[in-house]
Amino acid sequence: MKKVHNFTAGPCILPQEAIDKTIEALKDFKGTGLPVISISHRTKEWESVMDECRSLWRELLNIPDDYEILFLPGGASMCFLYVAMNFLEKKAAYLETGVWAKKALKEARGLGEAYAIASSADKTFSYIPKGYEIPADLDYFHITTNNTIYGTEIREDIDSPVPLIADMSSDIMSRPVDVSKYAMIYGGAQKNVGPAGVAFAIVRRDLLGKVSHYIPTMLDLRTHIDGKSMFNTPPVFAIYVMNETLKWLKGIGGVEAINKINQEKADLLYGEIDRNPLFVGTAAKEDRSIMNVCFVMAPGYEELQDEFMAFAKARGMMGIKGHRSVGGFRASIYNACPIESVQALVDCMREFEQLKK
Repeated sequence: MKKVHNFTAGPCILPQEAIDKTIEALKDFKGTGLPVISISHRTKEWESVMDECRSLWRELLNIPDDYEILFLPGGASMCFLYVAMNFLEKKAAYLETGVWAKKALKEARGLGEAYAIASSADKTFSYIPKGYEIPADLDYFHITTNNTIYGTEIREDIDSPVPLIADMSSDIMSRPVDVSKYAMIYGGAQKNVGPAGVAFAIVRRDLLGKVSHYIPTMLDLRTHIDGKSMFNTPPVFAIYVMNETLKWLKGIGGVEAINKINQEKADLLYGEIDRNPLFVGTAAKEDRSIMNVCFVMAPGYEELQDEFMAFAKARGMMGIKGHRSVGGFRASIYNACPIESVQALVDCMREFEQLKK
């Protein structure tokens, strides 16, 4: 069986250690004789998993005590509504950096006054807007830190005069974050911290309960805080895998260690894209994502796209096809993607170059 290298954008590659622990728990969860997918979420065995998972989040990101850590249903798309429902009273601004930022803004506009403070749509979201000012009269300012489709990333914690809210679906736990600069951080788990089926949220509890409108029970973040993320039955399987993934991350040195590894992987792949005459990157160099590397065939070589795709697939490169809205190629090199896989892709690109000389 040939070696397969997983570059899919999500659900993501997971640490083998977490997968192996999960397989064991599917047979027998903590000696209960039951599989983890059949365990009651009201048992002490399951509650210990929830407690450990929250503790790992707090430890790995140095989350202050006045922030709550939630595991929520509905994915990041549902979180678009959580944000607007819980924070939008009069007016909010969004940084429009891609498809998901646009979708988040759309949901807010359905509930109140919300607008794009700046946008990179003029250049197909290939850069992060700069030079904008954040008005002091906003209820909040929303950003999407990593844009999976276009391969751009905000890698610094913005100083905002108003509550800052961030969708960090695809770069959470990939680098250190100063959580204290944010009112809320949220995202889907399926990029870096677990399988599809659960969203995470880190929220400063004292900023909740400020809006005057009615919030439906399931969209009120205080509901989930009070219920310890178990107001309704939580997705136990997804949370269990998340917990094992975070244990793996802690074991290799935590966020600081993985940040260095991620930068090394990105430098290796971007270095080949910039060197190889057959390929060209699509994101502005100063805004390149270290999670999602997007590139296309260089001018004059466009007709080789399908041939390279087949060539790469035959050598075990899986999931490198670009998003359907932009085409080209995308290699998602999330936390658990080993540098050996990135090197294999680089070798594949070099081999293809030699064939076409």
